[in-house]
Amino acid sequence: MTRKFTGRHMFIILVLFFGTVIVVNLIMARFAIGTFGGTVVDNSYVASQNYNQWLEEGRSAQALGWTLTGERAETGAFVVTLVDGTGPLKDVELSGTAEHPLGQSEDRVLSFTKLSPGIFTAPLPEGRWKVRLRAERPGQEYRAIRTIE
Repeated sequence: MTRKFTGRHMFIILVLFFGTVIVVNLIMARFAIGTFGGTVVDNSYVASQNYNQWLEEGRSAQALGWTLTGERAETGAFVVTLVDGTGPLKDVELSGTAEHPLGQSEDRVLSFTKLSPGIFTAPLPEGRWKVRLRAERPGQEYRAIRTIE
């Protein structure tokens, strides 16, 4: 004996289908909102106006021939080494900020201690950080961004 397919059956199928789609969309939206760390730039138009200037600053920094390495030491501290073609850089000041990639932690201003010419260290909490560095000496400036885990 076969049962007749009625409007009630079709209604139940539609409710279950669209109910499933809506529930999945709500779950995915919750995950998307929960993991988004914020804006990349506050105003993309203004950022686009500065793009060519940023490219020029990058070319100028490359022309210096400086090499910056940043890594976490076994002690957990963040260590930065600055060298050029002749060796460690002398008379360089280093500053920086550490940002949590997902915005889950406040930005931190790094206080660097000079260990020796061209070698600096700063405390940095465990975790993944996007570190923005600025090395300066009279008339020269070098900027770098490093991801530290």
